[in-house]
Amino acid sequence: MESPANLSARAAGGDRAAFGALMQQTKTALFRFVRRYVGDEQDAWDLLQETYAAAWINIRRYDPARPFEAWIRTIALNKCRDWSRRRFVRRLIRGDVDLASPEALAVANGDEPADERMEAGDRLARLNEAISLLPPHLKAPLLLTAIEGRSQAEAAEILGVTVKTVETRVARARRKLFDVLGGPGDVPPAPK
Repeated sequence: MESPANLSARAAGGDRAAFGALMQQTKTALFRFVRRYVGDEQDAWDLLQETYAAAWINIRRYDPARPFEAWIRTIALNKCRDWSRRRFVRRLIRGDVDLASPEALAVANGDEPADERMEAGDRLARLNEAISLLPPHLKAPLLLTAIEGRSQAEAAEILGVTVKTVETRVARARRKLFDVLGGPGDVPPAPK
């Protein structure tokens, strides 16, 4: 299996096969990130496709010295922000006040009783909805660190801000989630 660095260098030169391999390597994690950001599975798939299309169109601008995953995640984040702005404008025009409730994601574990699985699914649905409603400047650092498990330095590089800014925004996001959800058990753990 070819290293991500070699694939990145080949993709930057316009190699479609290398770009396809990079897409395969990054698509699952990138989809989870986008899904959590927008709160809707179908919108997330659409944005994922837009992300990869934009990346391919701009592949000549990619610097292979930089990790491909950070570059593609930055594009995905920008697509999510654009989506949020468009959605807000549509809601204003229509006079809607409620966002579509995100679909609950519950992974059944055969060892747990059905009522515990249902309760866990409800908590996850509330968490996903609460995260999707956070302001974009708080949502992105929270997703990158607490949910995706990235370091604050990695998140800072992706977002183009300082590590201290990431730390502050994650703390604010956690406080907002705590206020909305009402308990520390429902809030993602603080990054280390």
